[in-house]
Amino acid sequence: MDSFIFALSAVAPIVLAVVVGYFFKKIGMMDEDFAKKANKLVFRAFMPVMLFVKIYDMKLSDVDFGFIGYCLIALFIIFGLSIPACLLIAGKKDRVGVLVQAIFRSGYSLIGIPLAGSLYGDEGMMAATILSAALIPCFNVLAVISLSALGNDSGEKVSPVKIVLDIIKNPLIIGIFAALFCVAVRTLVLEPAGITFKLSNITPLFQVLQYLANLAIPLALLVLGAQFEFSAVAALKKEIIFGTLTRTVIVPALVLGVAFLFFRERFSAAQFATLVAAFATPVAVPSVPMVQEMGGDVTLAGQLVVWSTLVSAITVFLVTFLLRMGGAF
Repeated sequence: MDSFIFALSAVAPIVLAVVVGYFFKKIGMMDEDFAKKANKLVFRAFMPVMLFVKIYDMKLSDVDFGFIGYCLIALFIIFGLSIPACLLIAGKKDRVGVLVQAIFRSGYSLIGIPLAGSLYGDEGMMAATILSAALIPCFNVLAVISLSALGNDSGEKVSPVKIVLDIIKNPLIIGIFAALFCVAVRTLVLEPAGITFKLSNITPLFQVLQYLANLAIPLALLVLGAQFEFSAVAALKKEIIFGTLTRTVIVPALVLGVAFLFFRERFSAAQFATLVAAFATPVAVPSVPMVQEMGGDVTLAGQLVVWSTLVSAITVFLVTFLLRMGGAF
């Protein structure tokens, strides 16, 4: 029962925030123009700052490269397998990349890391934070690739140079690598020299960064609710069902099943909690503003976030329950 409460506590606030955004739209407080502008602000400013702040305090010590390697290999396999499947399922070209992104990109930064902490305390939170430095950049790089190469509906051949430039210019990538650069300088240069300076020592500056970071998720969820249309479900039914079930059922069953069968003695309980956070959580909320920025089907992206979040309230509980029954944590 405690596993259900933990999972529900992580997912319920997300669902409720989306409902509030939908309500704001219905009473005229958030229109389509505002939602688009707010999405841009989230993607170009608030999300990059949030990722920077989250990764900045990470330590490079005690990194388990074997566990990180397993997660990255699993991610790339999922990405590779999803492409032919989505090409067959998607009804339109601008839906292919959106569907691929939904399958491999979980809501790790939003509910995954807190969920790992709920499942296994500080150790789970630490393991999840360490993995985020490797997993979140890969999520965003693969998202840019899928939306650039697979979501182009113009009929023009996509240049590899353009894809690389899209990756380099991606605000989320910039925020992540800025944080990793600061961590590297602090660990490899300042600390060996006996210098204990951190950005958090500049209280006014770091407080402003915290303010901006704290705005990212609430605003993104409200905007998602404001863009949600129940009338779109019928036209996107096939893509929604496929994307939601693959994200919330098939992916966690494969990744966690292989980990439990072959690496049960190798991975710690905190790492199994991190696997739940990384591969069993719903479609990432930042996927919606990214789709909007890159010209994909925004309606489908929003539908996939909402429906996968609703379904994950059940599937996350089942996954954690089975792992606990099996003695993983």
